[in-house]
Amino acid sequence: MYRHEGDPPTYAFESMQSPRVAQAVFTRLGGASRGAFASLNVGHTVGDDPTDVEANHETICRILGISADEIVTAHQVHGHRVARVSRDDGGTVVPETDALITNDPGVVLLLRFADCTPVLISAPSYGAVGIAHAGWRGTVQRIAALTVRAMCEAFGCRPSDCFVGIGPAIGACCYQVGPEVVADVHSRFSGADLLFSHRTPDGRAHLDMALANEMQLREIGVTHIEASGLCTRCHRDEFFSYRGDHGHTGRFAACIGLRSAATQRDLSAKSGNGD
Repeated sequence: MYRHEGDPPTYAFESMQSPRVAQAVFTRLGGASRGAFASLNVGHTVGDDPTDVEANHETICRILGISADEIVTAHQVHGHRVARVSRDDGGTVVPETDALITNDPGVVLLLRFADCTPVLISAPSYGAVGIAHAGWRGTVQRIAALTVRAMCEAFGCRPSDCFVGIGPAIGACCYQVGPEVVADVHSRFSGADLLFSHRTPDGRAHLDMALANEMQLREIGVTHIEASGLCTRCHRDEFFSYRGDHGHTGRFAACIGLRSAATQRDLSAKSGNGD
């Protein structure tokens, strides 16, 4: 994963680079919000000034070179529902959904994060993309694997055709969970001991959510996985962290989409590779 030093800065996955695919993980930097939400907060329901949030969404559209009616997002509920969306869904919010997939050009999928794990997926040979929001509940419900499976069923690809990027999230260094989470993970993952460290006598332990998502993806046959290795709580200067900011914080955006043919031609011309 590399950092693009723009205004605002963004991260992208090297293995998912393609003229057809627009992908970006934004930080908390370069926006209009103030106070606890400084500054590129894209969460409408966290208590931020709606005018500032709208300005931040406009900034994201500018960086991606798209209009707001090309974005499809979701009302995230820490579940495992995967929704297939199309160009007709542009500019809408899909209710009670934590993963989106599409094969329509001119559609950008956007979800919001503050410690939960962003999982971006591209099947370049099949012209399909997806994104999942994997908190601990979504992770134990295997939302990353379910999203890949949904893409395979909808678009005819195989898990081995998919390239997956696991974005910045709270790391095992900082993510202590209680015994109920430890028990739930053990009930759903074989080899769950690999996912925990720093165990305490009262049953608490540190959970590695990035590894849990990678494990479930490899189990279904995904081989191309790139993990950011960035902990949002350790890097609160760059990312919103629900735990690090004691629950009063914003949300950063992660996006993936398929560029339209016209956008691809414009990019090619700007890079000097056009006709």
